[in-house]
Amino acid sequence: MESSPPRPGPPRPAPDVGTHEAGRRLRRLRQERGVSLSALARRAGVGKATLSGLENGTRNPTLETLQAVSAGLGVPLTALLTPPGTAGEPAPVMHGAAVEVTLLQVFDDATVTYELYRMRVAAGFTQVSQPHQRGVTEHVTVFAGLLRAGPADAPSVAGVGEHISWAADVPHTYQAVGPEDVVASLLMRYPREPAP
Repeated sequence: MESSPPRPGPPRPAPDVGTHEAGRRLRRLRQERGVSLSALARRAGVGKATLSGLENGTRNPTLETLQAVSAGLGVPLTALLTPPGTAGEPAPVMHGAAVEVTLLQVFDDATVTYELYRMRVAAGFTQVSQPHQRGVTEHVTVFAGLLRAGPADAPSVAGVGEHISWAADVPHTYQAVGPEDVVASLLMRYPREPAP
């Protein structure tokens, strides 16, 4: 008998992202950009103590916290994570208020980084995600269930086999419509900043 994956449910830490590695990467990215802990906390809308705990590997971040910090640094979410397929490391799994995502692949080209995730949206919960940096878009294809997602002020609905895309540099939401969890793919597109 096959067991179903755990449901995202209420907000909880994202224990599978490797907190020490994520903290090390966060500190390196912040220092490379010459950004103080206080300045990043303001940009990301998270507490300075939370950021310090993340950098020291003593706090397990939620998906929402990781997204806010990566947006505050102007980098793709995966810049904070162990890449999929890293020897001996499982694919990073992150949990939010309603969404659980598993990183499947990162694609880099000269001007864009793409992150491909397997996504599950738990029935009965809504997740509001903060804006990503300018130019980021999200593309969702639904494989099971009925999904309401997109800009918080104008979400769209997609069923099995349908696709939704939106500019993710505004607050956006995810919600399973009805009693069934949604299973989908999420492709995030991050434009690269031009080299100085």
